[in-house]
Amino acid sequence: MSTPARKHTALPKAQILVEALPWLTRHHGKTVVIKFGGNAMVDDELKAAFAKDVVFLRHAGLRPVVVHGGGPQISAALERMGLESEFKAGLRVTTPEAMDVVRMVLAGQVQRELVGLLNQHGPLAVGLTGEDAGTMTAVKHFAELNGERIDIGRVGEITHIDTGAIETLLDDGRIPVVSSVARSGDDGHVYNVNADTAAAALAAALGAETLMVLTDVEGLYEDWPHSDEVISKLTASELEALLPQLASGMVPKMQGCLYAVRNGVTTARVIDGRVQHSILLEIFTDEGIGTMVVPDTEEGQA
Repeated sequence: MSTPARKHTALPKAQILVEALPWLTRHHGKTVVIKFGGNAMVDDELKAAFAKDVVFLRHAGLRPVVVHGGGPQISAALERMGLESEFKAGLRVTTPEAMDVVRMVLAGQVQRELVGLLNQHGPLAVGLTGEDAGTMTAVKHFAELNGERIDIGRVGEITHIDTGAIETLLDDGRIPVVSSVARSGDDGHVYNVNADTAAAALAAALGAETLMVLTDVEGLYEDWPHSDEVISKLTASELEALLPQLASGMVPKMQGCLYAVRNGVTTARVIDGRVQHSILLEIFTDEGIGTMVVPDTEEGQA
């Protein structure tokens, strides 16, 4: 027979579950698009924790969709093949030879590993690329640097999202894992699409409740590098005003958040993927651990 003391040792777990109830109720049945990237992609413990978080969301009644790139893995593969990695305006310059490597790494390595990690918890995850079922259509994207238009190769800008395949998977209780490559409807080429941009476009097309972008910083800093104070919440207009001041690596992430909330997504969040279970902390607690972007109208309603 259990002693009263032993019974009470489980109370903190019960209290945590009860505290999560309002968030579970609020998010039940809602679609959440998560951009998987940064250290969470290369650290084994963080990868395993990420997979558990996503499966938890699914079993808690949410509809998670994972979008991933594979910057570190692509760079490593290019180096092994003697091809140089070059970035302009925060985007990878992608030659036709590099594009072959991008497709191979994203669909054949990163996606497979992530699907495998998720499926350790049940037959849930299904991998696809933006090419599959015409999910993502793109045109060639030209970067802009110091007011000049720059050709960065096979880098695409999304022009259309067909959510049919993903919605079918979600309705079947699956977790779609999407690689950020897309085929052009104009020239037939396959393009490398920035995963932050792809996740934002997909979140908007799905009418997602939340876009979550994992990164390697705590969030958006108030006055970097002079301060490490993180902005916990800001409106779309406030974010737009800050964009010109941001480091190039943060620009696609924050542009993605801005696009999402201006196209029907309720909240967009940049969170620290170096913290285990950061997704659960952000969704199911008051504190949050990153930066939340909301539509301009929400602040007026608060």
